[in-house]
Amino acid sequence: MSKIVVFGAGGRAGRAAVEEARRRGHEVTAVVRDPAAHRGLATDGVRLVAGDVTDAESVAEAAQGHDASISAVYDAGAQPDVFYTAASRALLDGLSRAGVGRLVSVSLASLLPTESGTLLMDTPGYPQEYRGFLLGHAAGNEVLSGADTSVDWLVLSPAGDFDHGGARTGRYRTAPGEASSRITYPDFAIAVLDEIDNAEHHRTHLGIEAT
Repeated sequence: MSKIVVFGAGGRAGRAAVEEARRRGHEVTAVVRDPAAHRGLATDGVRLVAGDVTDAESVAEAAQGHDASISAVYDAGAQPDVFYTAASRALLDGLSRAGVGRLVSVSLASLLPTESGTLLMDTPGYPQEYRGFLLGHAAGNEVLSGADTSVDWLVLSPAGDFDHGGARTGRYRTAPGEASSRITYPDFAIAVLDEIDNAEHHRTHLGIEAT
């Protein structure tokens, strides 16, 4: 059994990660901006706390005493490039201060290379109305890839998109970016926790899809 801290635990990917971690018997600290808005997370084995993922001190305080961390953060009111770069810097700094050596960060399929090597968001016909948000996420990932850090990190995303209503099947595989690919939140969480449990991080970005 491990102690895992989940930043962004109030979102769908974060909640699924908390549920999968508890299914495996891990102790979880669920970090959200406003605990009053997410009281349902505070079940047996889950400690619900307030935290700011863009503040290294707040990250370090929440992460102290844990073995691994998951980030599934999102802030609809923030400028994406500012938010995701600040979050990545604070996570690496705060986790390092707290002695937490593993981070799995949830990202976007848009930033994955396709089989041809072209990023999915740059393929013909790919929707561009949210490109600023995509580039903000990319900037956060670049902070991770460019950092000289003791934290062993891995970025995971669906290979295409989430199947929002799908159930847990227990099956998944890694895949390049593909707009038609789908995976459920519970199955994606299995991949996230497998990476936490196996401790075989690659400091790269992997896409996950259903089989």
